Amino acid sequence: MSITQDLRTGRFWRHYLTKSFAIFGGIAVVVQTNSIIDPESTIFQGYGVLLALAIISLVSGLFWSWPRPIQEEYDSPKTKISIVRGDLLTQDTHLVIGTVDTFDTETPVIIAKNSLQGQALENLFGGDLKELDDRLSQALNDKDVVDTIHKDGKQNKYGVGTVATVKSAARLIFFLAYCEMDASNKAYSSPDNFWHSLRLLWEEISIRANGDAVSIPVIGGGQARLSNLLPAQDAIRFTILSFIIASRANKICDELRIVVRPEDYKKLDRLELQSFLSSLRAS
Repeated sequence: MSITQDLRTGRFWRHYLTKSFAIFGGIAVVVQTNSIIDPESTIFQGYGVLLALAIISLVSGLFWSWPRPIQEEYDSPKTKISIVRGDLLTQDTHLVIGTVDTFDTETPVIIAKNSLQGQALENLFGGDLKELDDRLSQALNDKDVVDTIHKDGKQNKYGVGTVATVKSAARLIFFLAYCEMDASNKAYSSPDNFWHSLRLLWEEISIRANGDAVSIPVIGGGQARLSNLLPAQDAIRFTILSFIIASRANKICDELRIVVRPEDYKKLDRLELQSFLSSLRAS
């Protein structure tokens, strides 16, 4: 279904026709050059040759334009970015999970049970709220409390961009506070907060991940209420650009894997995202 959707986009057909005409023109130049060198030759003349040339061009153009996995490898920095459909919590990598600057965890009163953080509590910590809170508290020991807020749940605010790194089995979970929490336990954020949070996240990953692959969700929807300002397509580009800029200063990890929920993945312009990834190789 994803391939079918890609084949219906104008971007695919523009790319396909451009490649096909380029191949046709390249072969035509070779044929014409042969005619100039040997005017008496008739081997490359006739409708049969024209038909064969058209078929070769169309088939070759299709091969080079056919939608492939959305990924790109870079030499400077030496890293890879891939965009995949699936469940973040099943990835065999370190994980990034978005949260609020108070690091609230209680479900379903404060944190929605069907949110990524709520699912992480159930799937990665067996629903043991105390275990998760203890690990977060330990991870936040060396972080400064920047403010307090009177509300239900946790009241210490650590500031947007704070990362609590928790060990789970053989991997790390980077709890990234990219939202603020108000007195009514409503989370909110902004593109500026998002960009600032990503910058601090890359710094933490470069120190703690030992270069191993890291998976991150599409950040910005849900509790952050950023989906109107940063729909999934833009949030992905936002994340990629931030990662590439940070990687050019310091190595972050061998692979950044952006994991998109199936219902969001089918709405993406995947060919545009591949084009965006490719464009960053030459910049």
